[in-house]
Amino acid sequence: MTRTATAAPPLTVSTRILDDPGAVLRHTLPDTPLAFVRNGDGIVGIGEALRFEFTGPSRMRDAAAAWKTIAERAVVDDPVQLRGSGLVAFGAFAFADDSAATSVLIVPRVVVGRRRGKAWLTAIDTTADPAPLAFTRTSVPVPHVGPHLSVTFSPGRIDEDAYAASVAEAVRRITAGDAQKVVLARDLVGSLPPGADRRALLLDLADTYPQCVTFAVDGLVGATPETLARTDGTRLTARVLAGSAARGTDAVSDRAAAEALASSAKDVSEHAFAIRSLVDALRPLATDLRVDPEPFRLQLPNLWHLASDVQATLPVGTTSLDIADALHPTAAVAGTPTDVAVRLVAELEGVDRGRYAGPVGWLGASGDGEWMLALRSAEIDHDGAVRAWAGAGIVGESDPAREVAETALKFRPIRDALA
Repeated sequence: MTRTATAAPPLTVSTRILDDPGAVLRHTLPDTPLAFVRNGDGIVGIGEALRFEFTGPSRMRDAAAAWKTIAERAVVDDPVQLRGSGLVAFGAFAFADDSAATSVLIVPRVVVGRRRGKAWLTAIDTTADPAPLAFTRTSVPVPHVGPHLSVTFSPGRIDEDAYAASVAEAVRRITAGDAQKVVLARDLVGSLPPGADRRALLLDLADTYPQCVTFAVDGLVGATPETLARTDGTRLTARVLAGSAARGTDAVSDRAAAEALASSAKDVSEHAFAIRSLVDALRPLATDLRVDPEPFRLQLPNLWHLASDVQATLPVGTTSLDIADALHPTAAVAGTPTDVAVRLVAELEGVDRGRYAGPVGWLGASGDGEWMLALRSAEIDHDGAVRAWAGAGIVGESDPAREVAETALKFRPIRDALA
């Protein structure tokens, strides 16, 4: 089902060179941020020129069709010609087909972007006969951002004991042959102080996890390391993460933790399921599929991950949303086999995940864009209520206590940024 918040007016999109704006995350709105930033480069949005909402199994396909219509009627003046300049939309999609959570595409009124040492400003006008922008270069003041935010978290609908019990049941089901892997998550809840400047949270995440994508779309915020689909013309790249271990407390223990992860049969098996799931979903759509022969160890401030990069060639006209739809949910966020794992997730968690572990990202007029998995994330309601999620991949060798500890580590980006 598709629903638009407003009628679809004509779009005039104008991009101009921008003098150094400083940290782009400062330029989004304090109460309704839109952002997709990695290592200081990326885009942020201000306001909403258009908003489209979707639900159900066809939510991403409906969004792709709506976006094609928007892009076809937009008049775009973009001398910058970098990824993220010109017409763009931010999006966030529910994890489950039957989720009550709304999936969205949002076209901002203004976009501030930075890439490869260049910055730009894009204005999206929805009036019938807009006046052309008279300037070719502009500057913007650097906004003040409010103080660091502090939130006290408590267990949500799935506390540690309930989570450990669901892990034990998942292991029993896996041992019985019902599935090979199931990804289970638990939640924490808290509340932002009144009038909180949510940009402070984003700046903290970006500062601590620069190699991750710091994102904010319609109340969904986080810093995720996992790329579901990045398209550039016919070129597709993705990064699969599955298998993790806590960082050591010094150089020696840290190196030992990384080596132990690489040799862990449980984690290597979990990673193999995730790679196989992605490749099987891509094979009918893509050619020249290339996967790292062995997973590498990805170092984050709080975790080591087993990671593999995937590349492929797509048919002409395939959009980033088409690929996100084909790949989601991967074994990294659901399990294997996918259909069985999704049913087990719903049964054992017993809670609607909302947009946790769903695709979050952006796309441009050509359909190129980048979609991440909404991990290390939280949903923040309009009233400031916060619900954070963290999950772990469960296989036959999983130990409930270890999986509780792993989810505690994965809560750290959000908990530390709101400490």
